[in-house]
Amino acid sequence: MPDNPVILLFVKAPLRGQVKSRLAAVLGQDAALELYRNFVLDILASIEKSGVPCIICYHPPDSGEIVMNWLGGHQFLPQEGKDIGERMERAFRRAFSEGASRALLVGSDIPDLPPKLLKDALALLLENGAVIGPATDGGYYLIGFRSETFFPDIFRGIAWSTDTVFSRTMQIFERAHQKVSLLPPWRDVDTIDDLKDLMSRNRNGGFIGSRTMSYLSLLKNKMNSAEVSDAKV
Repeated sequence: MPDNPVILLFVKAPLRGQVKSRLAAVLGQDAALELYRNFVLDILASIEKSGVPCIICYHPPDSGEIVMNWLGGHQFLPQEGKDIGERMERAFRRAFSEGASRALLVGSDIPDLPPKLLKDALALLLENGAVIGPATDGGYYLIGFRSETFFPDIFRGIAWSTDTVFSRTMQIFERAHQKVSLLPPWRDVDTIDDLKDLMSRNRNGGFIGSRTMSYLSLLKNKMNSAEVSDAKV
């Protein structure tokens, strides 16, 4: 079988009031929306630098025209399913049915994820049947499989949007005796604390010139005066 790796990027349509709600509660909906736009453009730039084809999986499924007009030049796929687990499972099934040999799925809350990490994740799939990147909030920011080792049960029986997602996922892997490679932990960006950490860890290095960091420089004064909000909405 030819080696045809692919990266599935999960995004939401850039609609005011529909993205980054915890950031919007502090910074305002317009700023949160613009930040999200920059997050997506930056992670997409990393995927493009990796040289691996990308399929943009968008939500809600009726927002295709909006997302295509925004991001153009890629393959697009609606996210379909009753929850995020089912949507991820169906995205993998579609990619493998269309000939992908290895597939990674990444979210859009990790704008500073480097291309090298994506390449490393794909390389690890040659050694083990699965790869996963734990997020510091208890979830995960990346998961991947080879076509012949795809394991859909990993997306079932999970309490999504909780701090037990990663640990429960690893339990399912272990009980099924599935071999999985671990990537370094990464902090996704949902709260003001996350945003401040993103700025702190990227004061130097290649990400300093990114769209996200450029926009954050405009928001710096507002962020310094904002109260940290960890409320889940």
